[in-house]
Amino acid sequence: MSAHAIDHRLDDLAATARAALVREIDAGGAWDADPHWRAAFASVPRHLFVPYYYVGVRGGYERRWGEDPDPRRREEWLRGAYADSPLATRMRDGELLSSSSQPSLMANMLAELEVREGDAVLEIGAGTGYNAALLSYRLGEELVTTVDLDPEITESARRHLAAAGYRPAVVTGDGARGCPERAPFDRVIATCSLSSIPQAWLDQCRPGARILAPFATGLIALRVRDAEHAEGRFLPTPAYFVPLRGGALPGREGTDAYLDDLPHRARSHELFRFLLTLTEGGLAPDEARALWEREGWPRRERYGITVAAGRAWAWLDDPDPEGPYTWPLP
Repeated sequence: MSAHAIDHRLDDLAATARAALVREIDAGGAWDADPHWRAAFASVPRHLFVPYYYVGVRGGYERRWGEDPDPRRREEWLRGAYADSPLATRMRDGELLSSSSQPSLMANMLAELEVREGDAVLEIGAGTGYNAALLSYRLGEELVTTVDLDPEITESARRHLAAAGYRPAVVTGDGARGCPERAPFDRVIATCSLSSIPQAWLDQCRPGARILAPFATGLIALRVRDAEHAEGRFLPTPAYFVPLRGGALPGREGTDAYLDDLPHRARSHELFRFLLTLTEGGLAPDEARALWEREGWPRRERYGITVAAGRAWAWLDDPDPEGPYTWPLP
């Protein structure tokens, strides 16, 4: 079989796999809040953004790539590129540095971003560039800015975006500092987990802007009133992302060290782990467990975050800083 015939077969397979992925996301209802995103996922070729990725195997990871000399392995790579699953795209000494998120979660986040025609969007965490391409398809590349600390990541994102025909602004820098030269923004979306809300994002947002970011294994949706005030609740969706790297945010210790002393029912329940992460430094683990049980295992959407006049706090049900359940954030 000629190389041209092989390439044509892979093109056909990519189109078929992409259509199947769109049907799967559609059936799951991920973009029910904004079905316009369906066209973006149907049009943007994900495989161009993951020329290689890693899958877990016994003893480590296996690299799959689009230039594999074995045609069967190339097909395996292509089918994997259109699976509704996250893909590890950059590893260093066994540590995951960057990934392409699960497409249905991306669709859900983009729908919840509530974009409007003409909105300028700041994305924190360039990743492979795939999310920026979806935003560019929907809004126009001139309205999209994506930022990442790692120059290798931003350079590869630029290449992937160009290969797919998109040229949004790809900036190398600390995402916690935003991108003041491209501000103001109407929407901010993060594809990395936060431990606090960067003040720079509020400074660079227009009044009424929406910020959507992973926080404590959930997704927080904040509405910005002005540079000093933002507030919102968590979405019901679980979300696990690589932490934001950079020098502008305080860190938090992990929660795993506390779990051994807790009852199995608590430590094995992901909603309790969400609460434990959210209240770290504000509640002792046994206090968090008592609250969780007293309030009937509260779901994520009962929690929220408020930023006001230099302070930030998380809360359950009531955003009043003097309410019964509030915890300071860094």
